[in-house]
Amino acid sequence: MFVRTPAARTAAALAAATLGALLLAGCGQDDDLSVAAPSPTPTSVAPSSVTSTGPTPTAASTPSASASTAAVDQQITVTIAKKRVDPPTGRVTVSKGQSVRITVTSDVADELHVHGYDLGARLPAGTPGSVEFRADKTGLFEVETHDSELVLFQLVVR
Repeated sequence: MFVRTPAARTAAALAAATLGALLLAGCGQDDDLSVAAPSPTPTSVAPSSVTSTGPTPTAASTPSASASTAAVDQQITVTIAKKRVDPPTGRVTVSKGQSVRITVTSDVADELHVHGYDLGARLPAGTPGSVEFRADKTGLFEVETHDSELVLFQLVVR
């Protein structure tokens, strides 16, 4: 026979409630996310060295920024057509502290989400949407769309 103390029952109930809340929170769409309006695609990009495992989204450095676009260390561009990600899903590695811009163009309306940074952008059909941020957290972060639930790539920050 197994007998629990009232304190153990309370701790178990609290743990179960916390786990349930985390599971329900998941990756649900949240109006509190920093959702940006679409921004224009940068006009000038040059290739950079990007560490990858498998096919990788396009990443580029911006050697000189124009007045309309801020300087970024890594530009990552992805296109979605007929639920296919181009370039195919892979990993993109950036250094901690770098400025990153992710630009996505989708053939259907959707929402871009960067896990771990809780950033997002609306993706009107056929119009590029972008998020820019400083990669100040190390780790592996999925970048996905919410409505179509496509993983675009995994961002590795070292």
